Amino acid sequence: MGVLFKVQHDWPGEKVYATDCSDREGDEANKYSKSTGQPETSSSEVTRGFLESLLCVVPRQEGIMVSRFEHPAGCYKKIFETCEELSEPLPATVTGRIPSFLKGSLLRLGPGLFEIGDEPFYHLFDGQALMHKFDFNNGQVTYFRKFIRTDAYVRAITEKRVVITEFGTFAYPDPCKNIFSRFFSYFKGVEVTDNCLVNVYPVGEDFYAVTETNFITKVNTDTLETLKKVDMCDYVNINGVTAHPHIERDGTVYNIGNCMGKGATLAYNIVRIPPTQKDKSDPIEKSKVVVQFPSAERFKPSYVHSFGMSENYFVFVETPVKINLLKFLGAWSIRGSNYMDCFESNESQGTLFHIAKKDPGEYIDLKFKGAAIGMFHHINTYEDQGFIVVDLCGWKGFEFVYNYLWLANLRANWEEVKKAAMMAPQPEVRRYVIPLDVHKEEQGKNLISLPYTTATAVMHADGTIWLEPEVLFSGPRQAFEFPQINYKKYGGKNYSYAYGLGLNHFIPDRICKLNVKTRETWVWQEPDSYPSEPLFVQNPDGIDEDDGVVLTIVAAPGSQRPAYLLILNAKDLSEVARAEVECSIPVTFHGMYKP
Repeated sequence: MGVLFKVQHDWPGEKVYATDCSDREGDEANKYSKSTGQPETSSSEVTRGFLESLLCVVPRQEGIMVSRFEHPAGCYKKIFETCEELSEPLPATVTGRIPSFLKGSLLRLGPGLFEIGDEPFYHLFDGQALMHKFDFNNGQVTYFRKFIRTDAYVRAITEKRVVITEFGTFAYPDPCKNIFSRFFSYFKGVEVTDNCLVNVYPVGEDFYAVTETNFITKVNTDTLETLKKVDMCDYVNINGVTAHPHIERDGTVYNIGNCMGKGATLAYNIVRIPPTQKDKSDPIEKSKVVVQFPSAERFKPSYVHSFGMSENYFVFVETPVKINLLKFLGAWSIRGSNYMDCFESNESQGTLFHIAKKDPGEYIDLKFKGAAIGMFHHINTYEDQGFIVVDLCGWKGFEFVYNYLWLANLRANWEEVKKAAMMAPQPEVRRYVIPLDVHKEEQGKNLISLPYTTATAVMHADGTIWLEPEVLFSGPRQAFEFPQINYKKYGGKNYSYAYGLGLNHFIPDRICKLNVKTRETWVWQEPDSYPSEPLFVQNPDGIDEDDGVVLTIVAAPGSQRPAYLLILNAKDLSEVARAEVECSIPVTFHGMYKP
């Protein structure tokens, strides 16, 4: 079992932490210790190379969050395979001690069905939504999962084919129809998917499984039964909403999506859903638009996966990755396309940063711009001394990273996976700082005076304020993604710690912790083990920001029990406990801990 501990040594300027692999079966442990070909060592002296191979050493210093392992055996392919739902919860085998404050459920969403009969899904975001649940009860753990009964899933299972077009898979007309019926089916308009495989979050007293369209699906988080499909278009002017809302302490939900704005021009609306109502009415019915952001292009909105929110401001990052709506509405119906066919990049736009006041909602018409990046996940956004600090996971350049997430790429042999990833944009953890007090006479001057960042903002002659980020972490083809923080206490506030899923050439193979103030890092990693997004759960008796645990689901295809829930100490990523199950668990994207 992996445990992190401190190793004493004489290497100057560096603290070393290690994952102990010594409890592996004899030959397996020897395999890892001898694979580097390091010379034998005496009992009184351990060479650094041997220590790194035996103990999976993770130096605790700036920038060290890269993977320590290659994956030539290709075990990662198993996380992209279909699995069956369960008829009843499975008891897990617990090693270690489950913290007493864990008394709820870990809920996760991801794809679980990667083909329908003989028809495969082609993209990572196409597989049908499978909901996972680990329940904690007096130190014991059970695991359960069920497919969400969306229209996309039910119709596919019924007709034994892909019926609704997904992100990267086109649904062809029913082959049993005659040629005239098939022809006219192309002109019925776009049937938007409700395949809610991305995330789950609370609205009032209810919970919704979501994707990035206008459809969200109400679920029972105790039984995992599907309850109701909801169309957000029935309540607000929105074409779709992200799977990453912001939720305030009172339960108020904020989200963003593109919409038709003034003058038949695309725009982006921030939507507010109020908390639980005293009269027990549905909060969604009282949804309203708070503020609207303009779009840089009239008919080509940017792809939006998340947004930033501080205590008093919204931050929307408009990237150069665009959705060509004319292609979406026209070419789709005539020749048959999928969502991926409708994306394109505006190579000259760069990245635009929009800000708006939160209450009352008011767009601030200042032009903040930076070099082109792709961006999916904000880490945190907060205000400090007249500035907005925006931490995010970026990908350098204007190319759409989803182009590299086709299942054929992810299921390839390891050398091919690496070769494809070498062509992809470079991932970085970035900090941008936006000045709120801007004066035109300050052209050419760095407007950022915060002492702890190297990020800059410089006004150009045309009034554009050019933003240059501080890079908090960058490793070649090594991404810090799916970020999480102590959101309940530090969301929208000045903070220190971020947790992330380490992607090794797009393959998830480690859990990382980053101190955004000092750049100190910690890593948990084991050979042939593939974790998921880390979720922070605070110790209710804790005082420090990182007093708590991190929960992640790990796939270990070569093990006797091929998957487990891993509980890590949030301070140093040392192992607290694991709950192993005797079934495989495919890749999951996002989720939540429900107390």
